[in-house]
Amino acid sequence: MLTIFSTPKPFVGHINIIQRNAIKSWTLLHPEVEVILFGDEAGAAEVCQEFGLRHEPEVKRNEHGTKLLGHIFTRAQQITRHNYLCYANCDIMFASDFRCAFEQISSLRKPILMSGQRWDVDLTRPWDFSTPNWEQKLTDLARLSGRQRPPEWIDYFLFSRGLYTSFPPLVIGRVHWDRWLIWKARSEGVRVVNASNRVKAVHQNHDYSYHKAGAEGVWSDGQAQENLILAGGEGHLYTLEDATYLLTPRGVRYDFSHHLSSIRRSRRALWFSFLNTTRPMRHRLGLRQGFCARAAGKSDPAV
Repeated sequence: MLTIFSTPKPFVGHINIIQRNAIKSWTLLHPEVEVILFGDEAGAAEVCQEFGLRHEPEVKRNEHGTKLLGHIFTRAQQITRHNYLCYANCDIMFASDFRCAFEQISSLRKPILMSGQRWDVDLTRPWDFSTPNWEQKLTDLARLSGRQRPPEWIDYFLFSRGLYTSFPPLVIGRVHWDRWLIWKARSEGVRVVNASNRVKAVHQNHDYSYHKAGAEGVWSDGQAQENLILAGGEGHLYTLEDATYLLTPRGVRYDFSHHLSSIRRSRRALWFSFLNTTRPMRHRLGLRQGFCARAAGKSDPAV
């Protein structure tokens, strides 16, 4: 079957609610699903005991105390009792469409990486799993009041054990490590499957109070910049647009559109180069990045 592993934030306040929602949804996927939590954050041991999960409190960290991606992925592959694993951020809820997608993928019996776009929703209360139609209510919530994020917002990675054997010292809790995982699989010649049209991975919105600078710090502080360097630069950061296959109701099919992703990546690189080069002049003229983005027809300019 499948092992789902993650590393939580402290189980306090709103984060406590959404992490419990996520973990509970994982345990209900199938009786044989194994769940492992990494880290010694407040409440983690108690939650593992309550839900019957495996707890790995020891996690290697960098000099800033931030968890190392490689240690978590390597250790999970060493201790799992299954041939497939899924790393999911601890705020992601899954329903039976995820299990069905996994069953389709596992029937291929070839090394794979499956991922998909997430759906953002606002949840502030514990989800009611006691109702028989809780899964339908969850997917309806995502469809009716949530929004699907673009292909670069990647929150889960289902892969064959043994796929990831070596890592640069990337840290979880900053950007870039997720997109590096897509590139790494592609560089190994592994099938990368985009399940966005088959799986509604529900992301429960939250703040970024765990970082003193909030979301801006997560995206652009020194550790985020170091992740970019350690990953090998923008050329080693792929998105779901780079997936070589699509998951469809009839199975997995080759996606020719991924050949265009390198062109899109080059265009983005040129755009960011233009912004960086012209920033001093634009600021003197009062033309900020948002203005330039609108002029270029971009509805969601990068920070």
